[in-house]
Amino acid sequence: MTQTPRLDPVQSAPVMSAHDRVYRGLRTRIMHGDIDPGQALTLRGLGREFGMSMTPVREAINRLSAEGALTVSASGRISTPELTNERIEELASLRALIEVELASRALPRAHLALIERLQTINSSVGDAAARGDAVGYIRANLEFHRTLYLRAQAPAMLAMAETVWLQLGPTMRSLYVRLNRKDPPQYHRLILSALRAGDEPGLRLAVRTDVTQGLRMIQG
Repeated sequence: MTQTPRLDPVQSAPVMSAHDRVYRGLRTRIMHGDIDPGQALTLRGLGREFGMSMTPVREAINRLSAEGALTVSASGRISTPELTNERIEELASLRALIEVELASRALPRAHLALIERLQTINSSVGDAAARGDAVGYIRANLEFHRTLYLRAQAPAMLAMAETVWLQLGPTMRSLYVRLNRKDPPQYHRLILSALRAGDEPGLRLAVRTDVTQGLRMIQG
């Protein structure tokens, strides 16, 4: 269960616990592909990285393991998962189901300012691709999708999408390296065009293709 951040008595602002700081920091690294598939992690190493004791690190590891972002073997070895083709196919199908619905729900609220914001983010995706920055590419790509899906006003559905992104993060890094991308995802342009036109069938098709075609290229 997610802990509610306590309030600082002076600033009256949320203050994250040690566990939450480790959890959020490591979660971000995994989601953005900053850790390779199968890469081993240690409690001691993570404790040094975050400047924390073993207890909050262990709690964060357990939480991420429950979300499918990390695996912990019987011997206690901690690593990011190496996904099978079947698992990649399952997660790609989940992305298609959840994100197409989120985009469809967002469409009625896709005002001009949102579309301009998405164009700006897509430029950042292109910049990261040109630099060969895999983590920057994945981060900006997910920001593009999240910015659109927030307009759906469906927080439970968005949380499900983010859990899928979390499980796929290291694999997306491998995909980026394999494809050696130098341009923004081509289907982002189709998403933007469909938003401008209010074209729901076109939007659903563009999102479905965008979130599945790359993942299916990594299989085999």
